[in-house]
Amino acid sequence: MKAGGDTMKKQFFNYIWVFMFLTCFVFKAEAQNIQPEAKLQQYTIRIGDQTKLFLSVHQPVKERVNFPKLTDTITGKVQIVSVNKPDTTVDKNDPKNITVINSYTITSFDAGTYTIPSFAFGTTGGVVKTNELTFQVETVKVDTTKAIYDIKQPLAVTYTFFDWLRDNWYWVALCLLGILAIAGLIWYFRKRPKKEVIVEKAKPGVPPHIIALNKLKELQNKKLWQEGKVKEYHSDLSDILREYLEKRYHIKTHEKTTDEILAGLRSLDISEENKNVLRKILTLADLVKFAKEKPLPAENEQSINDATNFVLNTQNAELTESTEGSNAHV
Repeated sequence: MKAGGDTMKKQFFNYIWVFMFLTCFVFKAEAQNIQPEAKLQQYTIRIGDQTKLFLSVHQPVKERVNFPKLTDTITGKVQIVSVNKPDTTVDKNDPKNITVINSYTITSFDAGTYTIPSFAFGTTGGVVKTNELTFQVETVKVDTTKAIYDIKQPLAVTYTFFDWLRDNWYWVALCLLGILAIAGLIWYFRKRPKKEVIVEKAKPGVPPHIIALNKLKELQNKKLWQEGKVKEYHSDLSDILREYLEKRYHIKTHEKTTDEILAGLRSLDISEENKNVLRKILTLADLVKFAKEKPLPAENEQSINDATNFVLNTQNAELTESTEGSNAHV
């Protein structure tokens, strides 16, 4: 029994070694499909000039490769000026592979030869690195065979008033036009005849209940429900009452449901009887508009009569008396 157990343990460990070997082989194969590269636009520049460093990787489309993070310097005295937008191209011969290129604008202000080390890329199969680069920065060559000349002094040039006027004539013209315009406006306002201002007394506005009663009368004369336009009849009747409530009680009624309107009237001085009449009119109008209710002729006639009585019962008594007094005075 013990020998059999040892055999099983050995087989188990053998399986683990085989699995690890195959996993490493797969990762190595995937890493071989990823080809990083580093190159320079110019390998030799003068002090202060700029060139570009290109880091590219040829990889499968579905592979995830992490580029190295470069900040402000690469090595020593080689500085990064800016990081450009990455570029991706698809391999024409094998659409399953792509090439991703990141470019960096670099410079250096110290002459010398610099070795740019390899850059590490992270992949699922491990880390892959680029090649090293040699970067040379040269000084500015000075020709010492030529003589050195003194700096010439500035030449004195006369600049007269007419020269200035020729260069700035448009500003002078604008100033003259502005002065003429101001003078013309002053002359106009002084010479124009003065008009007598007649102030008319403001006429008192038409009370909301008068407007509502007139509209109810017009609606009744249209005979809409008698011609089969029941929906239009109740819709107009509802709109007249909503407008009256807004002007009479200064509340918002349009784009509100019947329940919301009645809820807004709870704190107002309106008797429960009048509220019930209003609820009956608006509810029937909603049923006709939205539920295609077909009221009886008596119900159509009763709705407009109830609306007229509601307006008369809820009208502003003080506003009515002031309006009648103004009309009597006229």
